[in-house]
Amino acid sequence: MLRQFRVTKPSQGDEAVIWAAYPSWGQFAWLYFISLAAALRGVMFYAFGVPAGDAWVGGAAALLACAAFVRHWAWYAITSKRLVVTNGYTRREINAVALDEIGEIDVNQGPIATVLGIGTLKVFTKSGGRVLRFRGVRDPESLKNRILAVAAGPPVAAEG
Repeated sequence: MLRQFRVTKPSQGDEAVIWAAYPSWGQFAWLYFISLAAALRGVMFYAFGVPAGDAWVGGAAALLACAAFVRHWAWYAITSKRLVVTNGYTRREINAVALDEIGEIDVNQGPIATVLGIGTLKVFTKSGGRVLRFRGVRDPESLKNRILAVAAGPPVAAEG
């Protein structure tokens, strides 16, 4: 899901958004599993006439609502000038790194994240002082390559 919006700051001017996304739904797969287990337990209780069945199903619904809410807390963007982590609700900037400050980019994926095709990008500055994280992004290797390509700038035409 790509939303189009402009990142504007008085000191940085207008920036074009090249890529932007919320964390992947797969980031919260563990919460879906717990919700499913709670819902199944509630259905079983309800089927056998145990009075707590409604509470378990309601709890599962509440967990799913929490997952939907938490998923949108962060909005990640690659702009023409920088990488930005923004609060998904207020659009307030949480962290940013200028493209010319990008040093190393690490991709972290556990076994479950690998199966789900998600991961975390850790972007280190050249000075090594700051780290920016894009957590739970789809296809992190491809995104890493995209960031490196944008940071390198447009290809220079050969003279000749």
